[in-house]
Amino acid sequence: MSTPTAGRKHLVLLGATGMVGGYALRYALEHPAVERVTAINRRTLGISHPKLNEILHINFADFSALAESLSHQNAAIFCLGTYTGAVSDAELRTISVDYTVEFARVLFTTSPSVDFVFLSGQGADPTGKSRIAFARYKGEAESALLAAGFHAVYIFRPAYIYPVKPRKEPNLGYRLLRAIYPLFRIIFPSQVIRADDLARVMVDIAVQGTKEPRASVFENNDIRAMVEWRQHLSE
Repeated sequence: MSTPTAGRKHLVLLGATGMVGGYALRYALEHPAVERVTAINRRTLGISHPKLNEILHINFADFSALAESLSHQNAAIFCLGTYTGAVSDAELRTISVDYTVEFARVLFTTSPSVDFVFLSGQGADPTGKSRIAFARYKGEAESALLAAGFHAVYIFRPAYIYPVKPRKEPNLGYRLLRAIYPLFRIIFPSQVIRADDLARVMVDIAVQGTKEPRASVFENNDIRAMVEWRQHLSE
């Protein structure tokens, strides 16, 4: 694995076939400060780009074989996840916690100075006391990342993520939210974030990095403020 050119970044991305991860991949490839994006997927993305290094990897329970590919990375963007109810409780924990911990383990052995950007969710509970499985498992994953020793960990806890583009919604609740989104975002602005806006600020954070070790948790209002600040700068 080549080392990054001075002033440019090597990013590794998990979850590029998902909603937020797909936007994150697009913006990372477009970003002038990004030299290479290593996307690790179970199925091919079906795209070609000079910056893209796509790796097909089936067993997310073991990333040991990718140690060399994960070396010399500047930042990781972890968007892998699933919806509550879409899988069994055991599988939800495997995806939310075990895959995260295993990826972080191998990444840290090869790129210990990496900045780790993690897509969590509103209500994530690191204490493990929540009655909601999603909240407990995301909280467990957050705690593991914060204890892993990375140079920096940025945890994003969005509320309802608006898909932007039409899709097959995972359940009735999401179908209803999409239907009432125009009104919902007016009445409860602090409870929504667009998928593309979320992805863009995650990429910005990954690229920007920090000289000082840090751990940051961004709730939905924090993410919205970052989006608004970014829009202000571009005006």
